[in-house]
Amino acid sequence: MSDQPSYVYVTYIESTPETVWDALTDADLTAAYWGHSNVSDWEPGSRWEHLRTDGSQVADVVGTVLVAERPTRLVTTWSAPGDEERPDRHSRVAFDIRPHGDIVRLTVTHEELNDEGELADVSRGWPAVLSNLKSLIETGSPLPQDPWQVPGD
Repeated sequence: MSDQPSYVYVTYIESTPETVWDALTDADLTAAYWGHSNVSDWEPGSRWEHLRTDGSQVADVVGTVLVAERPTRLVTTWSAPGDEERPDRHSRVAFDIRPHGDIVRLTVTHEELNDEGELADVSRGWPAVLSNLKSLIETGSPLPQDPWQVPGD
């Protein structure tokens, strides 16, 4: 058992597993609700990048696809570009997608965080991103304002 912090978030979406998978892996869809495009061929062992959508093509996060079992499970490593060659600085994110009738349970597990500061960041970030994903899938539009811009307490 690791003593590194981890974070788990669960949401329920009126959708199919395939639509949720596409929302996590399609560069245009991620750009619509995340403010970044997730870019990869999504094959195990492949690199992935979390690219800004401001035209700069700057990657704020990079990593490796560890598991890609469309449409039920995606696992990737996450690191800052400057830490890409330092596996001790990588965290891991698992997206587990489970259908139940007309809904999907999406569980995001972010593990092996480096410290409590990263835990605080993802604890604010994942609910905002996943709320926007849920809105996009269920209504066809992301939320009218970027939820990660809401001031914290």
